[in-house]
Amino acid sequence: MNFQVVSSAMSTTPTDPPPALPAATETVDLLRQLLEVQREQLNYQRAAAAAHDVGARWRAYLTRWQQEFPDLGDACRKAMPDLERSFGKLIAELTNCVNDDDEAIDNDFALQEFLDRYGMRLAQLGNILNMVAPLAEASSQPESAS
Repeated sequence: MNFQVVSSAMSTTPTDPPPALPAATETVDLLRQLLEVQREQLNYQRAAAAAHDVGARWRAYLTRWQQEFPDLGDACRKAMPDLERSFGKLIAELTNCVNDDDEAIDNDFALQEFLDRYGMRLAQLGNILNMVAPLAEASSQPESAS
């Protein structure tokens, strides 16, 4: 195998100088622009977080109606265990009915009986829980500082 090696004499001429760094004022200006963009992004993120804070809506509701309903939040918080217990009992009764009786919802008549017995009560109690729970939670949470 033959290899050809080419070498050249080193030149003594100086190499090109490194590119000049931007002026200090240019760098400071760029840093200021970056800082402004970051502040703007932070404001957008705070606004998005506030828009998704459901608890803030209920805290505002309780604050707005504080004069007319001063103990509403505390009353909701006190009522929650009883409402949850009732809901749990109803669910347990419903599931026991289905699990114990193989024909509990087999035909149209049995299904209608089942729905008449549990459907409306379960739906209404669930709706009540969905309205009382956020108020109870909002009354127990201090309002976050912005």
